[in-house]
Amino acid sequence: MLKAKSILVTGGTGSFAKKFVETILLKYPEIERLVIYSRDELKQYEMAQQWPASRYPQIRFFIGDVRDKERLSRSLEGIDVVIHAAALKHVPAAEYNPFEAIKTNVFGAQNVIETSIDQGVKRVVALSTDKAAAPINLYGATKLCSDKLFIAANNFKGKHDIKFSVVRYGNVMGSRGSVIPFFLEKRKESVLPITDDRMTRFNIVLEEGVKLVLYALQNMWGGEIFVPKIPSYRITDVAEAIAPGAEKRMTGIRPGEKLHEEMITETDALSTIEFDKYFVILPSVPLWNIDDFMRKFDGKLCPPGFRYQSGTNPEWLTVEQIRTLIRSHVDPSFAV
Repeated sequence: MLKAKSILVTGGTGSFAKKFVETILLKYPEIERLVIYSRDELKQYEMAQQWPASRYPQIRFFIGDVRDKERLSRSLEGIDVVIHAAALKHVPAAEYNPFEAIKTNVFGAQNVIETSIDQGVKRVVALSTDKAAAPINLYGATKLCSDKLFIAANNFKGKHDIKFSVVRYGNVMGSRGSVIPFFLEKRKESVLPITDDRMTRFNIVLEEGVKLVLYALQNMWGGEIFVPKIPSYRITDVAEAIAPGAEKRMTGIRPGEKLHEEMITETDALSTIEFDKYFVILPSVPLWNIDDFMRKFDGKLCPPGFRYQSGTNPEWLTVEQIRTLIRSHVDPSFAV
């Protein structure tokens, strides 16, 4: 599907985008062009050292912001596929600077949609977050709004040959600002601050996130929200995995934080199909036959009352599995 195609990644210097770029360049060298679109020139410079033009002539670096519709439109000329990963993601920063988050996460999303339609892009996959399901903070609310915009874009694209879908997944292991790098740093002090010992989270590694996005690109019909089946962990197990001898100091849950994350609410489940390795939340106004979709991918409707939440997830990571994942995906030198 990607042979001789041109791809643009917004937020192109972020954690997900770096892994996506690495995967594309190694597995699909026949692509025509891979455009890194972001506003951080230092990170673009660092990526250019890792993937120099002399070895990877298909890669391009564009300085730009999704808020800037004119620049975005220019960067999308000749692009076939867009992966929208740009967002303001820091929960406290979004609470303190709410309209800045809205301008990037909502207005920026609409800019990506409109310019993709105008420039003849064929497929767009937007990255979402578990915080978009029943959001209680501004970041989650902006991402829910973004999800709705991308799904609805399939209804006003007119005669343009373009599809929009969304991929929603949980916390990425080892990403900036996440709990594991924080605990790895704090264990030097022999004290780990824990907000609430009942807290659970979903867990996914970057490679799995990239695989799901590529799967969505290959199989999207337009309007789906793809949700992977991934394990959960208990915050106390993460603490035990990283620093078993350290003091666990309870600090209290922070504003805008949930005890358990949710990726499919009970209401979402009324229009959700379960497959072998993932779920699909259907668009409210599908432009295709749902029964055909279910038969094509061998799916079944979720039962009444179903919800996909980290605290009731049937799959859990053990302490030893967490340690193995840290060594494999965060810090190869990690040892207890």
